[in-house]
Amino acid sequence: MSHLLPRKALSGLDERLDNFRVVVVGGPRQAGKTTLLRLLHQGRGGTFNTLDDPTTLSTVRADPTGFAEFGALPRIIDEVQRGGDDLLLAVKRLVDLDDTAGQFVLSGSTRFLTVPTLSESLAGRAVFVDLWPLSAAERAQADIDAPTLLFDPASLRATPLAASWSRTDYFNLIATGGYPEAVRFDSDRFRADWFDGYVSTVVLRDVAAFADIRRADLIPRLLRLIAARTGSGLVLADLARSLELSHNTVRDYLGYLDIVYLTANLPTWSTNLTAKLVKTPKSYVTDSGLAAALLGADPGPLAEPGHPLAGPLTETFVFAELTRQLATSATRAELSFLRDREGREVDFVLERRDGTVVGIEVKASATVRDDAFKHLRWMKERVGDRFRAGYVLYLGDQIRPFGLDLTALPLASLWGGMPA
Repeated sequence: MSHLLPRKALSGLDERLDNFRVVVVGGPRQAGKTTLLRLLHQGRGGTFNTLDDPTTLSTVRADPTGFAEFGALPRIIDEVQRGGDDLLLAVKRLVDLDDTAGQFVLSGSTRFLTVPTLSESLAGRAVFVDLWPLSAAERAQADIDAPTLLFDPASLRATPLAASWSRTDYFNLIATGGYPEAVRFDSDRFRADWFDGYVSTVVLRDVAAFADIRRADLIPRLLRLIAARTGSGLVLADLARSLELSHNTVRDYLGYLDIVYLTANLPTWSTNLTAKLVKTPKSYVTDSGLAAALLGADPGPLAEPGHPLAGPLTETFVFAELTRQLATSATRAELSFLRDREGREVDFVLERRDGTVVGIEVKASATVRDDAFKHLRWMKERVGDRFRAGYVLYLGDQIRPFGLDLTALPLASLWGGMPA
C-alpha cells in the first residue's frame, strides 16, 4: 500500500471551490483533512494556515479581521474552530462584501454548526464537505461508487469480485478501520495504543475547548458502551445507570461525542409504512477500528465463528463504509434504518430524493439462508414500486439472487472485491 492514498473528496472539494465563496471541510481529527488541504493548496495555490500552530493562533486572537484578509485566494484555514466566533465573523464580513467564488476553505475537527461556544454558522454562505477516515474503497484504490450501484441491482449482480475475501481478511479490515495513521500499523497492540491516545487527545483537547467535562475519564467508557450496543437503540437510563451519572450529563456527553465526529446517530426511516415503527435512533462509533480497540477485539479471535462482537463490529463497519462512500457518491441518498414494535428490522435503508429505496441487512457469516430475507420481503411488500432492491451483505465470496430484486451480496462488493 502506498504511503499516501488518493482521497475521493479532493475532486469534489475542488469543484465546490469553483462555485462557492466558502467551503467547509469537516471530519474527525486524524482523518486526513490537513493532508487533503495541503494537496488542494499545492494544486490551486493560495494561502495555507493551520490554527494548530500556536503562533498562528495568537495572530488570529490578536487581529481576526487582519488575519482573515491576509494572503492570496483561496485562504485555507485548518482547524478553524480554534479561532472562535471572532474569526468566523471576520470571514462572514469579507464574503458578504464580495460574492466571488473560491475565497475560503475552512476545516474543523468539530461540527462547528453545533459547537455551543460558536454562534456564527456561515449559513447561506458556505457549502459543507465531510472527510471521514479512509473507506475500504479508498484503501483498495477501487474506482467504485457503491451507493449508486446498490440502486442498480442488475449491474451489481453482473460485477464479479476482483479477488476472493476470506473471513480473516474481512476481520483484519474491520478491526483496522480507516484512520490513515492506524492503517499503517502492522501490530494490533500498537494500533490499540494509538487509539487509546487518540481518544484521550480528542477528549482533553477538542471537547475540552468547548465544553466543561468534569468526568473526562468516563468518555472512553461511554464510547465502549455505544460500541457494545451497536444495532440497538441507546436507552439513556441504562447509560446513566452504568456510568453513575445523571440523564442530563449523559445526554450532554453524547452530544459532545457527536460534535467531534466520534459517534453518529442513524435515524429511523421516515415513512407512513406503519404507525408501529420504533422512533429511537441508533448510535454508532464512526470507525470500526476504533470500536474494536475500545472493546479489546483483535482480528484473530474476531474471525472465529460465534464471536459475540463479530456481528456488532461488522454492522459498525457497514455503517462507516456507507457513510463514507455517500459523502463522495454521485447518488444523493439518506441513510436510516427500519424497526417496528413487533421486532421486524432492516439494518439500513437508503432512500434517494425520488423516493426509491434500498434495504440492507448485515450478517457476519459466510453463508446466507432464505430466512435472512424475511424482513426485506416484508419491507418490499409494503413499499411497493418504491422498493428498488434488497441485499443481505455477508462475509462470503459469491453473489447470489434470492428472488426478484433480492440478492446475497459479499461485503467486499462495496469496493469491487479489490484487495485493501
